Amino acid sequence: MMKSATDRDHSSMDLSHKICVVIPCYQAQDSIIHVVIGIGPEVDTIYCVDDCSQDNTATVIKDLKTIDPRVRLIQRKENGGVGAAVIDGMQAAIKDGMTVIVKIDSDGQMDPKLIPAFCKPILDGDADYVKGNRFFFLESVKQMPLIRVLGNAGLSFLTKLSTGYWESFDPTNGYTALNAQVAATLPFEKIAKRYFFESDILFRLGIIRAQVVDLPLECHYGEETSNLSVTNCLLTFPAYHARNFGKRIFYNYFVRNFSMASMNLVLGSLLTAAGTIFGSICWLRSASFGQLATPGTVMLAALPVMIGIQLLLSFLAHDITMTPNKPIHRSLSRIQLLTQNHSRTSKQSKETCSVH
Repeated sequence: MMKSATDRDHSSMDLSHKICVVIPCYQAQDSIIHVVIGIGPEVDTIYCVDDCSQDNTATVIKDLKTIDPRVRLIQRKENGGVGAAVIDGMQAAIKDGMTVIVKIDSDGQMDPKLIPAFCKPILDGDADYVKGNRFFFLESVKQMPLIRVLGNAGLSFLTKLSTGYWESFDPTNGYTALNAQVAATLPFEKIAKRYFFESDILFRLGIIRAQVVDLPLECHYGEETSNLSVTNCLLTFPAYHARNFGKRIFYNYFVRNFSMASMNLVLGSLLTAAGTIFGSICWLRSASFGQLATPGTVMLAALPVMIGIQLLLSFLAHDITMTPNKPIHRSLSRIQLLTQNHSRTSKQSKETCSVH
């Protein structure tokens, strides 16, 4: 189970906000009851998305609806993965006018009592997206299997590169909360539908420069096994991250803006590549003829590489400083209000013209 670092009083939470929980369910007939029962009164709607389970998950959820009227069952016609199930729940929440969308899993490992803690930064206007971070407390990290620690550290670094969220960690953590207005701007049809979902949604949030906040969690692992294959992650995730990294750099440094950082990236890449290629050719030629390269030849190869690496490091330092640090949902609210007012004014003008 997950526990927060500190106890907070959330009784003063604004009741005008509508909070919902999305629970992707697959083969969850034995655990979903305990998850739903543990969700507090601060939540208005609970979307249980059955991802074409082969057991009695859907029947159990239907029975839960008679006990808790907040429960809504969404049944998928085919299995699409955790991402597809969450997206279906998010789209339903957006349509119903929810304010904050919290996502928890159906296996009972995530403590529903933490829902107010996840919603508070969003409702206070301090974040657009809140995600759990199991690596904040050292004692909690010591309890994790070594393979999880090493794998998550590697994935976290790749995620930093591909998303631009350099202060965020533990990207595969599935306990999240998202402002519904921000969610409405996401291209759901392009987001990964299976285990890369959490990392891919971070990439999409980075593109629109939403602010992400990590919430420290303590985790206690039992005998449960993760469905996430380490081999699958090693084979597929690096390629996905490389694709997202290329898109992010192209969008942010060559389409939306062009600055000295863009120049550093281009020149640094060219100089590093040129020096490496020239040095490799000289090394192969020296090895084949059995002759040592002259100091001048070595410098011609080394100098572009050294200058190129310095330029790339300068670009990286700039990229780190560009981590989004301002919530965008307030701006979205103002834009939405202006759009509504404009539409209302246009409609009134048309009606006036039709009368005359």
